[in-house]
Amino acid sequence: MITLRLKELRIALQLNQMEFAQKIGVSKECVIRWEKESSAPSVEMLQRICETFHVSANYLLDLKSQNFLDVSGLSIQQILHLQWLVDDLKK
Repeated sequence: MITLRLKELRIALQLNQMEFAQKIGVSKECVIRWEKESSAPSVEMLQRICETFHVSANYLLDLKSQNFLDVSGLSIQQILHLQWLVDDLKK
């Protein structure tokens, strides 16, 4: 599934294989191999792809879709308060 997601992402961003490869620092041939399923990106490369294109690993791996909220910089009390609010809204 990752091969399909990578290709979907590349096309959605209107990048050819060379442009996609350049943005993440790999060769065009590497992207071609990923899209043809003859190899797969390493964990480190998945992380780079996620950071570069602002997508989650869950999306690339086609895992359960979830939305995430960036809570960096918040205290544990603030994070727990947000979780309480989210739980309350789900009721």
